Amino acid sequence: MSNKKHLVVVGAHCGDAEIQAGAIAHKYAKAGWEVTFLHLTPGEKGNPPHISEEKYKKQKMKEAEKVAKILGGKSITLDYKDAELTINDEIITHIATWMRKLRPTVVITHWENSIHPDHALCPRLLQAAQMKAGLPGFDLEGLAPHYYPFYHSENWEDMEGYEPDIYIDVSDEFDTYLEALSNYWFIMNSTSFRYYDYYKALGTVRGCLNRSKYAQTLKYPTGGNVRKGGFIPGYEI
Repeated sequence: MSNKKHLVVVGAHCGDAEIQAGAIAHKYAKAGWEVTFLHLTPGEKGNPPHISEEKYKKQKMKEAEKVAKILGGKSITLDYKDAELTINDEIITHIATWMRKLRPTVVITHWENSIHPDHALCPRLLQAAQMKAGLPGFDLEGLAPHYYPFYHSENWEDMEGYEPDIYIDVSDEFDTYLEALSNYWFIMNSTSFRYYDYYKALGTVRGCLNRSKYAQTLKYPTGGNVRKGGFIPGYEI
């Protein structure tokens, strides 16, 4: 088992985790942390007209692997279907089992309010899995219990009530972050939303507020003991 600290970023679809916290993840990877992007679904239903759903699923998973490598991490994609996530014991147990396998030091995921149902379900699933992974009374493939803290990150579809608690300076990581994002077809070619432009501008705006060139933000879970700062609390680098 690795003794490295481990940052796990969980997104509903391939691409979510990276656009939300890819620069933060890269910052921690450079500092020697292990980094994993865990995607609950490939996000295959956003397929362009000329590509089948199945082919686009494979394409997105390959893109996710390439993006993760650029950012200094690895990619894992679970086989749930895009736009069909739900809260049930099977999914919670599956995620909890992965958390015991990965043993994250800290987890970053979506904010709890979203216009996309998959996004809104993601933190609820992580919170339920947090309990199941952490309690020794659950036997999950014989794996040792593991409890993890988690934070929310910023996605354009998840902005209702999102007010940042933590601004992380990612000025030195932002160019690599943008390079990584450019490997996702949907980020560079979507006709419904200008992903690349938005996240470049968002990093700039958050940087202005942070008095740095670029920044990405995090938010505590509702009801959490909020402490402001420039790093993931307790995990300064």
